[in-house]
Amino acid sequence: MFPSSYRIRDLLIEPNLVLAPMEGVTDLMFRRLVRSIGGVGMTTTEFIAGEALRRGVARAEMMARFDPDENPVAIQIYGAKASSMAEAARAIQDAGAHVVDLNYGCPSKKVCAHSGGSSLLREPVLAREIVRAVRAAVTIPLTVKMRCGFDAHQRNAPLVARMCEEEGVESLVLHWRTRADLYGGTRAVDKIAETKSRVKIPVIGNGDIVDVASAEAMFRDTGVDGLMIGRGAIKNPWIFKQLRAHFAGLPEVVVDAAEKHRVLLIYFDSLRGEFRNDHGVLGRMKKIANYFTHGLPYGSDLRLAFLRSQNIDEAIGHTNRYFGWLAEEESRRERPFSLQSPQPKNLPAGADQTAAWAAERLAPVQGPPLSPSPFPPS
Repeated sequence: MFPSSYRIRDLLIEPNLVLAPMEGVTDLMFRRLVRSIGGVGMTTTEFIAGEALRRGVARAEMMARFDPDENPVAIQIYGAKASSMAEAARAIQDAGAHVVDLNYGCPSKKVCAHSGGSSLLREPVLAREIVRAVRAAVTIPLTVKMRCGFDAHQRNAPLVARMCEEEGVESLVLHWRTRADLYGGTRAVDKIAETKSRVKIPVIGNGDIVDVASAEAMFRDTGVDGLMIGRGAIKNPWIFKQLRAHFAGLPEVVVDAAEKHRVLLIYFDSLRGEFRNDHGVLGRMKKIANYFTHGLPYGSDLRLAFLRSQNIDEAIGHTNRYFGWLAEEESRRERPFSLQSPQPKNLPAGADQTAAWAAERLAPVQGPPLSPSPFPPS
């Protein structure tokens, strides 16, 4: 039996499923989309430069926006100057956010070059200084998100986690990758399990959680208190609702073409209300459609049609055309088409299990032959 909730001080996170901070993704519109579907216990903003937030840069303040009913929400900041991070944290508290989250996990060269993000894992003295300064600056809960280490030779997450706990951090998110792994690497969750055994505060597992199997594997292999989901939620924002239903013993959440179509149009409409020009709206539409259609039949054709779209109405027309076709195809089959994910790296080891997982998800679609693509070659 896996846990269903955890607490950050007096803040109840239920269900214990958290939306990860993702640059250029978890803005206010995307978080609204995930919340509207349901099943998420806490949302997190994109990571924001603490120095920019301290100086009141408009872009940083826009990234830190949240809805009055977005409860709880964590605002994540990164940086290497303790005083700036402390001032940014005070601004976050004054804005009414529920949690300040420190980014000790971002692997990007831009962030690490200035001793921010995951580079702090090889600078424990500075990492402690930042945590201490931020903890002294705010009274709201303080959390840290980090990777298991900087590289294969410095997987020191359990030590950094103990330091964080000693300095007043109240929950930790731990990704199994190191900074050197970037977005690849071979799954190794031993440091998550070790961290969980060495601290008393909640530990949340992160990394390639894309479905029920990978979620159960993270709980089973590490004993974590909850899960944080990132890229798996971009392609399938229903994953929180699906996991919540599964762990609660409720009926399976099946997402059909009509539901996918409905949610995508709602998201597009929210983008139109946010951006000042059609170019910005169309760019974001193309980005989300690229994620959204992987694993669907002829999804690549819709992605190509999107890339060729010259305006918003044309892109929405392609969306309506494709999902209308998909609904007709589903009516000829027993089940809707699933948003299949690549094989995650965090399943239990073993060739037999891997083969069984792949066979189950990559088998040909059952049912009559597919009708021709709704986007024939021009």
